[in-house]
Amino acid sequence: MQYHVNGELVEAGEATVSVEDRGFQYGDAAFETLRAYGGTVFEWAAHRDRLNGTCETLGMPEAVPDDLHDRIRATLDANGLKDAYVRASVTRGVQAGKLTPAAEVDPTVVVVVKPLPRGGVEGTPVWGGPATVRTVESRRTPEAAMPADVKTHNYLGGILARLELRGTDADEALVRDVDGNVAEGATSNVFFIDDGVLRTPGLSGPILSGVTRAVVLDIARDRDIPVETGWYGVEDVRSADEAFLTNTTWEVRPIGSVDGVAVGGGPVTDRIVSAFDRRVEGLYGSV
Repeated sequence: MQYHVNGELVEAGEATVSVEDRGFQYGDAAFETLRAYGGTVFEWAAHRDRLNGTCETLGMPEAVPDDLHDRIRATLDANGLKDAYVRASVTRGVQAGKLTPAAEVDPTVVVVVKPLPRGGVEGTPVWGGPATVRTVESRRTPEAAMPADVKTHNYLGGILARLELRGTDADEALVRDVDGNVAEGATSNVFFIDDGVLRTPGLSGPILSGVTRAVVLDIARDRDIPVETGWYGVEDVRSADEAFLTNTTWEVRPIGSVDGVAVGGGPVTDRIVSAFDRRVEGLYGSV
């Protein structure tokens, strides 16, 4: 495998960053997880805008290189990949060992790719089965402490949530805000359906505005599926008619159970999964 580090393709075993890089020292970096279908990055504009937004929040608005998309394509091509996982990281770079960032930024930019086959309309989903979900005690950081719309290398909230799943059969953690409302999964957005209405926590809460989340909401509106966003409790998800998770890697993954209570997919989830697969294949061709 070859990765893209600071403008150059290098062998994976030789791809390194400095121990003085602020992304390593402080988590002072932005990243995006993306999918490539047929050699093309899915929802590139949305991912690019969110990456730029995170860098702006971190006070380095010019850090994302203009040719990042070209770097991603070059990395895919160098590895002969069409359908792939892509991670693009932008750190503040190497600076003196003090907490306060310097005004001048020489960012470290890294692109990593890995094979990730897609199921498509006729194939098998990459997630292999509905998700087993468990509610965890770790809470989502309040917006007043950490803006929810930034995606940084400091992913300790998700890590702590996933650590609570050790020793269980769960695939994903259901994370609440400090008031006990459902926020999101450790690495996913949460949807559930009751009486034919698609519901998901609103962006007024401390949740990341997922790119796949936005695609699903767009699909629902195109197909006249009623949509509601708001504040919900864990019991709302447990007792739902259907429920599913979304993220770039899983795409749309039904929830099999929450805290041992069976939920499962259903007709609305199936419509959305089918529409998502058809959208991908319509844009990028079949598997």
